[in-house]
Amino acid sequence: MSLASLFKRNRVDPRLLRDPGHFLSLGFGAGLSPVAPGTAGTAAAIPLWWLLSPLPLWIYGLVVLGLFLIGIPLCRRTTERLGSHDHSAIVWDEVVGYLITMVAVPFSLTAAILGFFLFRLFDVWKPWPVRALDRRVQGGLGIMLDDVGAGIYAALALQGVLALLQFRGVLA
Repeated sequence: MSLASLFKRNRVDPRLLRDPGHFLSLGFGAGLSPVAPGTAGTAAAIPLWWLLSPLPLWIYGLVVLGLFLIGIPLCRRTTERLGSHDHSAIVWDEVVGYLITMVAVPFSLTAAILGFFLFRLFDVWKPWPVRALDRRVQGGLGIMLDDVGAGIYAALALQGVLALLQFRGVLA
């Protein structure tokens, strides 16, 4: 597969980023990546997590809930504009899913990297019931829900890995 064909596969007019709603649903522009836009969208969430991580847990939770709720109409609107359900350029769901993964995790480079890989693993794998949600629920809600599920799985795995690393004395 040539580089040119990769760019054509995820071709989205960059002028969409001028619209604040599309800018968000396209993950601040990360969704325009010609290669692995979901991975790029997840990476774009790391600085946002860094900004939110010092917040008290209840405020962090409310912010993430708000971002999820905002994501439903944003993703639906961008889907309609692009004419394709859950177009690969729509990565707001990855942003929210990563933030769910990182709930109650103090900021560190180790945690950011572990959370990144765990979220991507569960987002691609889509274990039950995530895959069922992905197939059965349509529209903006469907786009968002499978990544919420992947984020919950990844959050549980991340908490386990971090606890194990602390127990083993690898993390302070």
